[in-house]
Amino acid sequence: MEFFAAAIRNPNTRRAYSQAVGAFLAWCEGKAGIRSLTAVQPLHVSAWIELQAREHSAPTAKQRLAALRHLFDWLVTGQVMLTNPAGSVRGPRHSAIKGKTPVLDAAEARQLLDSIDATTPIGLRDRALIALMVFSFARVGAALGMTVADVYTQNRRLWVRLREKGGKQHEMPCHHTLEGYLHAYLDGAGITEDPKGPLFRTIGRGTGKLTCSPLPQANAYAMIQRRASAAGIGTKIGNHTFRATGITAYLKNGGTLENAAAMANHASTRTTQLYDRRRDEISLDEVERIRV
Repeated sequence: MEFFAAAIRNPNTRRAYSQAVGAFLAWCEGKAGIRSLTAVQPLHVSAWIELQAREHSAPTAKQRLAALRHLFDWLVTGQVMLTNPAGSVRGPRHSAIKGKTPVLDAAEARQLLDSIDATTPIGLRDRALIALMVFSFARVGAALGMTVADVYTQNRRLWVRLREKGGKQHEMPCHHTLEGYLHAYLDGAGITEDPKGPLFRTIGRGTGKLTCSPLPQANAYAMIQRRASAAGIGTKIGNHTFRATGITAYLKNGGTLENAAAMANHASTRTTQLYDRRRDEISLDEVERIRV
């Protein structure tokens, strides 16, 4: 408990590492017959990682190996174990030049936004959240972590303040479409007088009104699936889709990779390139040249 509470600050990393460690320890006890942490050897870790690589993607297996390395490093530092049994284990090879996140084209993104009924607080909220992720390249975690005060006016333009991974604060001016959606949401929901309250909130059951509780990430995912289905979007999208959609649309309209990286708060343009799906359209055009 101390390892997860004190050594890991990011809640998403904490959740992923907790699942990985729990699965490994259950495997050790059930399959390998190991009853003590000090009995874990590199062979056990290697065998489990091989199993993960067969059942899951390479990045998932590498993440689970990282979780074990961090845990055993912490145990060695605390003198619970003499050596780190995961330290010498190599993970599966993985090199990505394009991300796997599904992306919508500009017409589909507009179709989704236009399909949302903006006459209700829940419709205003959902439209503003999706538009925020598209037009500011925000991660869903950063968007849901915003307070009302994180939407502010500067130089006669609306800005948003995002707290991204690693605690990095990122500020960005709003696209005019996003500015209109945010104003409509704040005014229609009546939350402008609660600057310290969460920006995106849950809806009270049976009331149709916003509560004071922040919208959980799982609820945002369910909302996106529901909205996409209602809009007739066939692509299987998720929370991260809109970040990739916004970056791709920006680059297709003449934006530079360096500016896209700065707007997305990426430390390297190599990360931003994973979101660039302009080559997908080129590939599709070339496939159509196969005339048989």
